[in-house]
Amino acid sequence: MATVVAPPQREISNKSPWPAVVALALAASIAALQNTAVVPLLPVLQRELHTSLSAVSWTLTLSLLVGAVSTPLLSRFGDMYGRRTIILGALALLVIGSVLAGLATSLPMLLVARVLQGFVAALVPLSIGVVRDLLPREQLATGIGVVSATMGFGSGGGMILAGLASGDYHAVFWITAAVTVVAAVIVALLVRDRVPGGGGRPDLAGAFLLTVWLVALLLAISEGGSWGWGSPGVLGLFAVTVLAALAWVAVERRVAEPLVQMSMLVQRGTIGATVASMLLGFAFFTVMTGVSGFTQAPASGLGASTLQVGFYLLPSTLFMLVISLFAGQFMRRFSASSMVAAGGGVVGLAALWLVFAHRTGGDIYVATSLLGIGLGVGYAALGTMAVEHVSPDKTALAAGVNALVRIVGGSTAGAVIAAVLAAQPGVLGYQWVFGVAAVAGGVAAVFAAVFGLLNRRVAIATP
Repeated sequence: MATVVAPPQREISNKSPWPAVVALALAASIAALQNTAVVPLLPVLQRELHTSLSAVSWTLTLSLLVGAVSTPLLSRFGDMYGRRTIILGALALLVIGSVLAGLATSLPMLLVARVLQGFVAALVPLSIGVVRDLLPREQLATGIGVVSATMGFGSGGGMILAGLASGDYHAVFWITAAVTVVAAVIVALLVRDRVPGGGGRPDLAGAFLLTVWLVALLLAISEGGSWGWGSPGVLGLFAVTVLAALAWVAVERRVAEPLVQMSMLVQRGTIGATVASMLLGFAFFTVMTGVSGFTQAPASGLGASTLQVGFYLLPSTLFMLVISLFAGQFMRRFSASSMVAAGGGVVGLAALWLVFAHRTGGDIYVATSLLGIGLGVGYAALGTMAVEHVSPDKTALAAGVNALVRIVGGSTAGAVIAAVLAAQPGVLGYQWVFGVAAVAGGVAAVFAAVFGLLNRRVAIATP
C-alpha cells in the first residue's frame, strides 16, 4: 500500500499561528511608521532642502498616493503569487527607499525614495489575508484587530522616532531601514501562507488612471490657494481629474479582474466601513499634521521643537499601544461597527477640542490623548468591519479596498491643510484645519453606526 504523506500546509497548521500574526502586526506597524515619521520633519526638510512648505509636503502626499495605488495592485499580486512573497517584496522596497532617503540631499532624490517607500502600504490588506488563512473562525476577529490596531501604534511611533532623532531626517530613515530589515527576517522565518491560485493579470490600466486622477486632484487642491481657484492651471487639473476618474470607472467596470471592484465600494455590507475608513484616515493625518505644524509655528506661542512635537503626540502612541493589547477582548464584547463609530466620535472630539483649546501644552496633551483612544478603538475594528459581511473568497479584496480608501483619505489631508492655510494663515487657519477634521470624525462615526445597524437588521431578517 502506498504511503500517504501529509502536505506541508498541514504541518504548519498544527503549530500556533500567533507568532506569525505578531510578525505581520510588526510589519504593519512599520508600514504606518514610515509615513508619520515624516510629518514633524516637514519644517526641517523645508529648511535643509531649501524649498517651500507646499513643495516639501509632497514627501508625505506622494508616499500616500503610491500606497493608494499599490495597495489593490499588490493585493492582486498576492492572490497570484502568494501574499508572503509580496509582503517580503514590499519590505525590500521599503529598505531600499529608506536607504536612498537616508542618503538624500535634494528634494527630487527624496521624492524618489518616498515613492519606493509608499509600496509598503499594501502590507495591511496582505497581512489580513494571511491572518484569515491562519486563524480559526473564532479567533479571526482578534487576529485582524491586532494587525489593525498596531497600525495606529506604528503611526504614533513614527512621530516619536522623528522627535528622538532631534529632527535629523537622515537618522530617521536609517533607523527605519534597520527596523524593516529585522521585521523582514522575522516575517520570513515565521509566516507561511497557502499556495497561490495563480493565473489572471494585474489591472495596469486601472492603476495608471487611478494615479492620474488622484495626482491631478491633490495638486489642484494643494495649489488652489496660491495659483487661484479660478486659474487655468487649477481648472485644468480639475478637468483632468473628472475625465481620468470617469475613464477609470469605465475601465474598472469592463476589465475582467479590476484593480477595484466598483460594487465593493457601494455594497451595503462594506459601504459603512469604506466611508468611515476614508474619513478616519483623513481626520487622523489632518490632526497629526496640524498638531505638528501648529505647535512648531511661531504664531502658536508654543515654539515646539521636533522632539517636543514627539512628546506632545506621545499620549496618542501610548493609548494606541494599550488599546491594541486589549483589541481581542473588545472585539469579543462589542460589534466592529460600534467600535468604529465610537472611535470616529472620539477622534472628532479630539479635533473639536483643538478648535477651542490650543493655547497651552496641556490642551495639546488632552487632544492627543483623545486622538489615541479614538484611533486605537477605531483602527482595531476597521479591518473586521470591512470583511465581516463579505464571502471568504473576497476577504483580501474587501480589505484591499478598505485600505485603499483609508490611504486616499490620508493623502488628501496634506492638500487640504495647504489650501486652508493658504487662504487663512496663522492660528485661525489651524482652527479651521482642526474643525474640518472634527467634521470628518463625526461623519465617520455616523456612517459606521448607521450601516452597522442596517447590516445587523439584515442578518437577523435573513433565515
